[in-house]
Amino acid sequence: MLIASPWLWPHTGERRPESRPISVLRTDLALAGVSRVPPIAFLLISLLVGIVVASVVFAVTLVMPLAVAALLVGGTSPWLVVRARANQRRASHRGVWPDIVDHLVSAVRSGLALPDAVMSLASVGPEETRAEFRRFARSYRASGNFSASIDELKDGLGDAIADRILETLRMAREVGGSDLVAVLRSLAAYLREDQAIRTEVAGRQSWVTNAARLGVAAPWVLLFMLASRPEAAVAYNSPAGATLIVGGLVVSIVAYRIMMAIGRLPAERRWFG
Repeated sequence: MLIASPWLWPHTGERRPESRPISVLRTDLALAGVSRVPPIAFLLISLLVGIVVASVVFAVTLVMPLAVAALLVGGTSPWLVVRARANQRRASHRGVWPDIVDHLVSAVRSGLALPDAVMSLASVGPEETRAEFRRFARSYRASGNFSASIDELKDGLGDAIADRILETLRMAREVGGSDLVAVLRSLAAYLREDQAIRTEVAGRQSWVTNAARLGVAAPWVLLFMLASRPEAAVAYNSPAGATLIVGGLVVSIVAYRIMMAIGRLPAERRWFG
């Protein structure tokens, strides 16, 4: 079977494309520092967390509609935590990419080969990204394959800006070019301008996101306190009470998504991920 397998199941060499939600989840997991957790395992963990939260809420309140709402909220809470950590790390990384490009320009101008220039970032680069560049150095020293090591580095960093920088280095490595320093300098100038604009806009729109979180959480905290009383539990277990909870959940989700969409800055898509 092993001898015949190349003819029975030939390797096409093409990577099967992932669906966009799975791809986005994988990127968020990488940015949150849990890149070794597969998306399917993360979804199962989220389901388990939702079941535990729903069980606790039902044990305290004995309100089944509220337990179902807790199942949805508990199931999405791990994703919200990962998304928040990914956005925080993405924002912190956005400020270090110009410095990384400057280090690469200095290394290239000093005569270092591109692999050595990238590996030097493990010691002289910003502290936030040194761990990923150390993994790149280990991978490149072990395999000597610059392209494969760059792919691993892109997966570890999980950032659209890093993809553009690393793809520029890959192209310069494979086909050569005398304009690499000029391209990197232009990219660093653009990144600094973009970071300044994003910082100013994020500061002005932070009140929108904070108001959205407070506006969604406050009614449900009050509902949980009311449902802990026996007479309120009987009312909420009725069809009218269940309709009220379901309607409130739908309104909360829609309103939260609208408020977050208003206060969210557009993120760059990973075209080279």
